[in-house]
Amino acid sequence: MTPSGTNSTAGADAGGRDEDGGEGWASRPGWNAAWELLLPAASAPARQRGRALQSALRDAVRSGRLSAGTRLPSSRELAADLGVSRGLVTEAYEQLTAEGYLRSGRGAGTWVGGAVRGAARGARDLAPRAPGALVSFLPGTPDLALFPRTAWAAAHKTALARLEHRALGYPDPRGLPELRTALAALLARRRGAVADPERIVVCSGVSQAMTVLGSVLHGHGLRTIGVEDPGSPGHVPLFAAAGLGTTDLPIDSEGIGIEQLHRSNVRAVVVTPAHQYPSGIAYSAARRAELLDWARDTDGLVIEDDYDGDFRYDRAPVGALQGLDPEHVAYAGSVSKSLAPGMRLGWLLVPERLLAEVVERKRYMDLGHPVLDQRLFTDFVEHGDYDRQLRRCQRAYRERRDALIDALAEHFPGAGVSGIAAGLHLIVTLPARHGPEDAFLRRAKAAGVALRPLSECGTARHDDGAVRLVIGYAHLAPSEIARGVRLLAGR
Repeated sequence: MTPSGTNSTAGADAGGRDEDGGEGWASRPGWNAAWELLLPAASAPARQRGRALQSALRDAVRSGRLSAGTRLPSSRELAADLGVSRGLVTEAYEQLTAEGYLRSGRGAGTWVGGAVRGAARGARDLAPRAPGALVSFLPGTPDLALFPRTAWAAAHKTALARLEHRALGYPDPRGLPELRTALAALLARRRGAVADPERIVVCSGVSQAMTVLGSVLHGHGLRTIGVEDPGSPGHVPLFAAAGLGTTDLPIDSEGIGIEQLHRSNVRAVVVTPAHQYPSGIAYSAARRAELLDWARDTDGLVIEDDYDGDFRYDRAPVGALQGLDPEHVAYAGSVSKSLAPGMRLGWLLVPERLLAEVVERKRYMDLGHPVLDQRLFTDFVEHGDYDRQLRRCQRAYRERRDALIDALAEHFPGAGVSGIAAGLHLIVTLPARHGPEDAFLRRAKAAGVALRPLSECGTARHDDGAVRLVIGYAHLAPSEIARGVRLLAGR
């Protein structure tokens, strides 16, 4: 009997045994395991059986169950044993031969081709996480539970209803005019930026903004770009992808060192003046002025990464540096800290002299940002939902910052906290009695606490034996913060 319950009419019985009782094709090397894949295809619904057979054969070759050089049974034999029509098998052989999985020749039979390389089974998740940590103090992540799902869902329905059919074509590489207009008003009001809608480019976050700018600067002959030290570890690989090396420029209590900047001979520098990462300082007014003087004197470019500029807890945020000289400052921001990094939505304000090249690079990098996301965020901003979200996050993050400081004072007497009351992280310095740093980090990992040492963010080293940490708190509830600090203290 065949797998489908009908009598085989030629060649072999069920399982591929020859009519004379000898070992049939199914017992040949390589076919035992493959046979298991083909059986379900034979019992598939009639209209799906052909595709099911092709898919089963394809999977058998990809997975290695049918290895290169394996000879397949004739179409008559296989059809008889599976209880399907010979035409179905012939069609499957022809299709897989055309795709390169099989090879055949007149009178030579059908064989598994040698071009196939097995594909990995299943999909891995490479999202950055701290595996095994009970509490993660790694910086850079907002509280994703604060994402405004209800308001976003309502905006989604409205945006889709209002979106014209023609808007679903390839968009302006700068972004939808409506969104650029809304962003211009938002950035002027909240960040003091000089925001011309014609000079705003909507990007997939600050990372793409940096990559596009780096590519344009490389085309202008630049091969190195200045970065803060300590600074964001992400800047170095982003500019490396655009062919640019980086020059570390030390910061002090007022900002990046201007004397070192002049000596470096770089023509572009990336800064985080509103809330320097990771030190937590805000650039002084004098240092901001000196930085702009450098840009004007050298015809240089300052790239302002305003990664968390909306979050200041003791006063109004310091305005964007770009507002003082939009021709020498390119400004980048995103919703990664205010909504969610998975949104991949940001913006770049470009000096006029670089605008055309940035737009062209953006055009051929991705042919435009997703239109529905742009229309949705436009409505979200215009209806005041984004301002409400920022206020909600500000209240929550201020409370969590206070909870972290209180927990440190209780369990680590003498710990120092530096930086302005802003952002989503703190610099914490633990007295030398808790060190050395490597040993402290090993104890923290053993206790289930993920940490980032300040030493990972720059080249500066300290000899006082203290443990310096960059602690993120925004994504943790106050109770989780307290628990994490207790675990660090061994309690």
